[in-house]
Amino acid sequence: MAVNVTRKGTVLVVDDNRQVLTTVKMLLEDYFEKVVCVANPVEIPEKLRTEKPHAVLLDMNFTSAINNGNEGLYWLGQIKRLSPGTGVVLFTAYAEIELAVRGLKEGASDFIVKPFDNGKMVAAMTEVRDRVIGSGNPGGEGALAGPSQSRVIWGSSAAMRELKALADKVASTDANILITGENGTGKEVLANYIHAESSRRKAPMIPIDLGAIPETLFESELFGYMKGAFTDAKADKPGLFELAQGGTLFLDEIGNISYSEQAKLLTAIQRRSVLRVGGAKSIPIDVRLICASNRDIQKMVRDGEFREDLLYRINTINLHIPPLRERREDIPALAENSLKIYSRLYGKRVNSFTSEAMLALQSASWPGNVRELDHSVERSVILCDNETLGIGDVSLPEETPGLPEPKTLEEMESMAISKAIKDFGGNLSAVAAHLGISRQTLYNKIKKYGL
Repeated sequence: MAVNVTRKGTVLVVDDNRQVLTTVKMLLEDYFEKVVCVANPVEIPEKLRTEKPHAVLLDMNFTSAINNGNEGLYWLGQIKRLSPGTGVVLFTAYAEIELAVRGLKEGASDFIVKPFDNGKMVAAMTEVRDRVIGSGNPGGEGALAGPSQSRVIWGSSAAMRELKALADKVASTDANILITGENGTGKEVLANYIHAESSRRKAPMIPIDLGAIPETLFESELFGYMKGAFTDAKADKPGLFELAQGGTLFLDEIGNISYSEQAKLLTAIQRRSVLRVGGAKSIPIDVRLICASNRDIQKMVRDGEFREDLLYRINTINLHIPPLRERREDIPALAENSLKIYSRLYGKRVNSFTSEAMLALQSASWPGNVRELDHSVERSVILCDNETLGIGDVSLPEETPGLPEPKTLEEMESMAISKAIKDFGGNLSAVAAHLGISRQTLYNKIKKYGL
């Protein structure tokens, strides 16, 4: 029996499981005037432009064996950038509260866990649709973009003005770029900015945390595989190089890959083609590489840990983001931007800092850099009951007396990880979330530093 409801609005469903697409389409077509389904997230920008959906149901994981939600969060950011007023509901089989909170913070309207309840699915999608239709413009300014995908807040420091000038100069070229800087400085945000300012902006920017890929899956994830190449290869699958065709491939944590992985990556870059696992035909690639690392790659080359020829290939231009402690004059702009975002997100009327509170923020060390400052402002907004954040309201990083000043980035990183492990009682999932890295990357670093 047909459901007695008025069909209205358009919904875009993005999931690489064809069976899920079919099921969701059958369920939602009784409630939406149009249900558009795609299996490849690369199609999202075009569908936003042509279909103008009021709501998007977005799967969180598309790359096999990398089920940490990073792809879903990336595409959430792209949707909010390209169509800020479109409502997004995240769809995942992994019911992790940290991921749910992060997705909601970054602009998602709701979160649905697989296997889903039909009633909850319909309620979530129609509620988002009705809210967007009520706002009058699915492509307008109604939605709030979270801090991780928002525009770059350059601040007023000379270092950041110089960085912006160089980024603007190289964005329009196809030069490969290496972004360096400590954890939390905003390397992926800068990569997004460069891609958005480039001639490749209409094609996707595909991000991948290389530290999260097991070495045994490196080739199949980056270069793809053919049906039958191994036991679980049920169908041909393009790799990340192919998915980024015509656009940008962002390789984060490139300093963490092994020497043999470096050789395979170098071959693909030199030949401008990839060979799928189990394949016999090279596939031409046209991608721009933006790589990032918090490690001293030049020192790794001297120590024999990183290939010099690969460094030359990825480091046509080096953009270094200085730590926050070296550009304290940028803190007010960053803090005020986060304050605006979280006040709106949590429905608070907190609209300013007292001069004493801002001075305290500018005086703090911020070992976690911009990411830590952003989290601090978020906590402060949540706990504040006033319209102004005072000195007693701001959440500041704990100083650690008696410890020597770190002399290198690696010493600083090791100390930050040690402190986080102690603070969270050894809960590595919480530590990874706090530091803004994947659990696999955290494991690699713990092994590296002998923690």
